Amino acid sequence: MSEIAELMRAIGLRAREAATELASAPPEAKRKALESAADAVWARRGRIIEANGRDLDYGREKGLSPAMMDRLMLDEGRIAAIVEGLRAVAAQDDPVGQVIAEWDRPTGLHIRRVRTPLGVVGVIYESRPNVTADAGALCLKAGNAVILRGGSESFHSSTEIHACLAEGLRTAGLPEDAVQLVPTRDRAAVGEMLRMVEFIDVIVPRGGKGLVGLVQSEARVPVFAHLEGICHVYVDKAADPEKARAVVLNAKTRRTGICGAAECLLIHRDLVDGLGAQLIADLVAAGVEVRGAEELQHLPGVIPAGAEDFGQEFLDRIIAAQVVADVDEAIAHIRRFGSSHTEAILTEDDATADRFFARLDSAILMRNASTQFADGGEFGMGGEIGIATGKMHARGPVGAEQLTSFKYLVTGNGTVRA
Repeated sequence: MSEIAELMRAIGLRAREAATELASAPPEAKRKALESAADAVWARRGRIIEANGRDLDYGREKGLSPAMMDRLMLDEGRIAAIVEGLRAVAAQDDPVGQVIAEWDRPTGLHIRRVRTPLGVVGVIYESRPNVTADAGALCLKAGNAVILRGGSESFHSSTEIHACLAEGLRTAGLPEDAVQLVPTRDRAAVGEMLRMVEFIDVIVPRGGKGLVGLVQSEARVPVFAHLEGICHVYVDKAADPEKARAVVLNAKTRRTGICGAAECLLIHRDLVDGLGAQLIADLVAAGVEVRGAEELQHLPGVIPAGAEDFGQEFLDRIIAAQVVADVDEAIAHIRRFGSSHTEAILTEDDATADRFFARLDSAILMRNASTQFADGGEFGMGGEIGIATGKMHARGPVGAEQLTSFKYLVTGNGTVRA
């Protein structure tokens, strides 16, 4: 057995043992661990920023894209957001043991369906060191042990943040092995995790299409993931102009490198030379490259779109734009080019909005709101371990509740089956 295989097996064994203990840990202990971790992150923010500086240097040497560098960067504001996220997860109701449903049977049996931890979660991620805190906190809250394999570019930042989580676990008297960070940049560790069916119950990849595609194709462990965030915004003829201008600009430009950023703007044909022209002017003024279909190419700043621009996740200040005849044509476009992540409709017409919601099956559908809200923290989950676009178990933002399964507790009174 190779050195990496031995390392990962040892991590898996410790995680499985910790998961057994964590599954029945009192809610107060988990809350204390997260609150103490939050205190530690804030107290060590100088060290975390210093470590992040080394990671940024490494990222520049590797030639990371501006979007990836933005994901990697930590400053005091982003560390404050990590602290806030840890405290928000700590304050949530504990999902473990919650009764989802209960009923009585004519046989005299009383049956309860209750939430139970998944067991051990493996998280493989690129760039974003905040995932170390988010994933560790959410898995802990749901009673799961977690094995974290951060990207090589975020190695130093993730190590410092993980040390804070370990301090929180120690303070609360919980096993430190409940949250483990793989202590190597060797990519062989990823391959080992994907095969660790004996120890890991689910894998969550966070990163670009290359990473997620690799995990989905090679994992022997079940996967929660989305491959791409090709998010659409459809501006209906009944859109409110003021709302539309604010939402479209925010959806594209607030942060271009996140999976909830708008990548395609669909404009009702009645709006092309009115509101549509204004929306495109706003985007161009904000430094966005608008790659437009033929019907939009007469507008200032629009460059011709190629066929490859639709269904593209740019993760940059670039957006594709298309003209559609109505909501049904918008729906057809999204079904063809979307990735089932997040779509938004801007309209004041209830019937049109209802049709958009009913006939699309993306994980998140929005009305008159920016796609940048596609985030577990914004959904009140305190954070998220990722966005899932599959249809099994978890969809949309995966928070603590989505990191549980359920079991049936059946009570009788000497009850026998006829």
